[in-house]
Amino acid sequence: MTTGQRVSAEAAGSFELGEELAVNRLGFGAMRITGQGIWGPPANHDEALAVLRRAVELDINLIDTADAYGPEVSENLIAEALYPYPEGLVIATKGGQTRQGPGEWVPNGRPDYLQRAVDGSLRRLRLDCIDLYQLHRPDPDVPLEESVGALKDMQDAGKVRFVGLSNVNTDQLKRAQSITRIVSVQNKYNMTDRASEEVLECCARDGIGFIPWFPLAMGELAREGSELSRIAEHHHVSPAQVALAWLLHHSPVMLPIPGTSSVHHLEENVAAASLDLGHEELAELD
Repeated sequence: MTTGQRVSAEAAGSFELGEELAVNRLGFGAMRITGQGIWGPPANHDEALAVLRRAVELDINLIDTADAYGPEVSENLIAEALYPYPEGLVIATKGGQTRQGPGEWVPNGRPDYLQRAVDGSLRRLRLDCIDLYQLHRPDPDVPLEESVGALKDMQDAGKVRFVGLSNVNTDQLKRAQSITRIVSVQNKYNMTDRASEEVLECCARDGIGFIPWFPLAMGELAREGSELSRIAEHHHVSPAQVALAWLLHHSPVMLPIPGTSSVHHLEENVAAASLDLGHEELAELD
């Protein structure tokens, strides 16, 4: 990125979810605009709204949220900040996890619950149809086919355009694909945790968007003198920007959604879309 260059998510390139929804490959994850422990309202309500509005100004057109963020807080903030939504903005939300308190998450994949969850998200987001609705996590007490089948029913009813999955393995992805078209998978993935590499490969093969959550968990890589730190210093950027740039280079179906409650950090994250890493640097990071 050169001095004076406009910061824009368009620099990350684009991807078509379901071959219909064109999104810039660097999106925004709206989990961190809630309170501590992803519970309750944000510490700074006005800053949360400013982050969402600035994201759109920076050409982010994929915002990921979930009914469990808050719960309900993130979806309500998105509608408050951005409704009526600009043309081309894709709001992806999720259902299938319940909250009992800060940091507590319990899966619920029962079809009747998921149907109510879809209706609740439609109401809070002020939408007639959700572009991308994702099963937040498979419920070990409910057959995956029943959970995905409920989302297929919502799709057939016109309440959901496309279906995605989160926190799944390759077998679960294949089973879900036998029920309806899956256009995205959202799994934990970053430079230091590549346990979902096989899932990513399946997504690349099938043209499925891969949304890595926790994309900036760099751990020891960010320590002083590390390879990531040295590369960041060479480009006069932060280690976080290098990590995001690596994700974008790693796979053409990668759709990072770094989240933040700060406008400054948002702008820094989006600037990573313009970071051009050399072949040798990428090889070292790989």
